Amino acid sequence: MFKRLKHSKKRAEKDCKDKKEFNIDDLLKALKPSKDFQRFEFKAKSNTCWISFIKTMVNPDFVHRDVLSILTSNPFNSLEEIQMLLPIEQKLIISDVREIQKKVMAGSIMIQLNEHDADCLLISAVTVESRQVAMPEVEFTVVGPKEAFVESLDVNINLIRKRLPLPQLQMREIEVGKISNTRVAVMYIDGLANQENINTIMQRISDIEYDHIIDSSYITQMISDNKNSPFPQMLDTERPDRVSAVLTEGKIAILVDGSPHALYAPITIVEFFSAFEDYFQIWHMASLFRLIRLFAVTFSVFSTPFYVAILTYHYEMIPMNLLATLISSRADVPFPPILEVLILEVVIELLREAGARLPTKVGQTIGIVGGIVIGTASVDAGLTSSILLIIVALAALASFTTPVYQMSNTIRLIRFPFLLFAQLWGLIGIAIFFAVMVGHLLSLTSMGRPFIEPIFPPRLADLKDAFFRMPFNRQAKRPIYQRPEDPMRANPQRINEKHDNEK
Repeated sequence: MFKRLKHSKKRAEKDCKDKKEFNIDDLLKALKPSKDFQRFEFKAKSNTCWISFIKTMVNPDFVHRDVLSILTSNPFNSLEEIQMLLPIEQKLIISDVREIQKKVMAGSIMIQLNEHDADCLLISAVTVESRQVAMPEVEFTVVGPKEAFVESLDVNINLIRKRLPLPQLQMREIEVGKISNTRVAVMYIDGLANQENINTIMQRISDIEYDHIIDSSYITQMISDNKNSPFPQMLDTERPDRVSAVLTEGKIAILVDGSPHALYAPITIVEFFSAFEDYFQIWHMASLFRLIRLFAVTFSVFSTPFYVAILTYHYEMIPMNLLATLISSRADVPFPPILEVLILEVVIELLREAGARLPTKVGQTIGIVGGIVIGTASVDAGLTSSILLIIVALAALASFTTPVYQMSNTIRLIRFPFLLFAQLWGLIGIAIFFAVMVGHLLSLTSMGRPFIEPIFPPRLADLKDAFFRMPFNRQAKRPIYQRPEDPMRANPQRINEKHDNEK
């Protein structure tokens, strides 16, 4: 421990020494070899100054129209006078080289009166290149808003603020990444979000030690409660309307500059099976669709392990009429059930990856044609049975019903351990691994909150928007598990009142 403290002290002293030795000339020397770095002496009527900037980061029209033209027509003798002359909001005079470096690399113009002056006037002239707000590609809905996040943090914050125009919506910004200096915004509604949750997220993001952060997926892997769990503990979404809705529940959103997705926490496992489109439909249909998704996920995980377990150890459970069909289907198959299943499962995964990595039109063709050709050929060649082909195809189709892509990947992964345990010990093996998985889920938390709530701990109040979506007038309270500071959404007495005009 003493060695560690001594090493930390030496590193801190070295960083301090490097900071003192690094000056403006060192910064200019480091920037000079870059072809897009511009530095020149600008001669005005009464004085001269040195102007430096990275031309690929600044707006050239802004440089000529709002800076050089004004310096040409107005006399100046100090940086303060230049600051007063320029009708620009974001401008400051600083001498901290580290801060100067950060501003110049982010798209600011640096002005010095003399070539080697330590004091510099920095003027923000950044040019922002980003794609236009478009329709969601992953979380597409038939009804509801058609806007999705883009790679610009400021645009994404705007998409949220226009849906929640209230002063209590707070945004706190942190820069992470020793090299990338990526802007990370944490958003919450003051008076709703639990302060302990806010402090936990802010502390974990501040403690990130990594050289570059280029997407929100980096953040979720670094600040999750259990980094080794296959189950995601933060929900990733590309929909600003979904983020706005969860903020009103007391959750906390995390946005990363350069990422078209937002994270929010704390969450529960049932949220991964709830499509945001559920709230745009009547509650009967939304509840039905949720139950269908839960059944589809259960079928996707257990169908092939049950096939392996029953054919290997428990064939007496098969009805006689079905047994004859299975025997005739497997008569020419030379492999045991586990190998037969693995062949088809691997083929399905290969088709998924090929369809995802190829261009859209080619990927769709590969998925459809490849599935038909390979499936038919494998049955005709006697490598797999036709019944198993139907089961595997239905299981793959059922896994696509998961509305959140992260959980879909988890479901794809956990099928293989179930297959292994089914081959080793049959139905008992499936039960053993299921107990292990349930124990793991019981231990999981999301920002310190129980991950499988309202199942455990059981909370009947939160079941109103879990497996079923009850009508809005039955959801007067916010979810209990995240401990919101204001637990009430609406007055429970008035929410059920009707205010029709009397005739």
